[in-house]
Amino acid sequence: MLNVVLVEPEIPQNCGNIARTCAATGSRLHLVRPLGFDISQSAVRRNMKRCGLDYWHLVDISDYENLADLFARHPEAAEDLWLTTTKAPRSYEQAAFTPDCWIFFGKETAGLPQSFREQYRQRCIRLPMASPARSLNLSNTVAVCVYEALRQNGFPGLQSTGEMALE
Repeated sequence: MLNVVLVEPEIPQNCGNIARTCAATGSRLHLVRPLGFDISQSAVRRNMKRCGLDYWHLVDISDYENLADLFARHPEAAEDLWLTTTKAPRSYEQAAFTPDCWIFFGKETAGLPQSFREQYRQRCIRLPMASPARSLNLSNTVAVCVYEALRQNGFPGLQSTGEMALE
């Protein structure tokens, strides 16, 4: 199962959209603190419904105090990870995603910590974009990378046709 990691996300609406992507793709969502929003049950119901997410119960979600906590609980993540950053030397299409890989995304205002990017420099990828643009919205970046990872692995467990195929 694909693992989506948000490191210090700040905007609840982005997290809601990303959670929806995770629910629709069967991906796990990992949140690394500090968070810019409350993830208590009452807050989730209130804030995430604004994003059209009425199936929060379908999201496999975990949260961690920091990156060290995540790696302590999931040492396998260090063996199969990709870091998304606008500063990356290569395009996301050059990544060889595995079905259980971990894809890390940084906070909206600053991205991933520089020390983390340097530690995994060869695993940093970016989405190509026009030079005047700084970045895409976080939830859009997650969706592009998740679907590329799933495409590379044959969309495991996902339906490839809609109801029109039955007509």
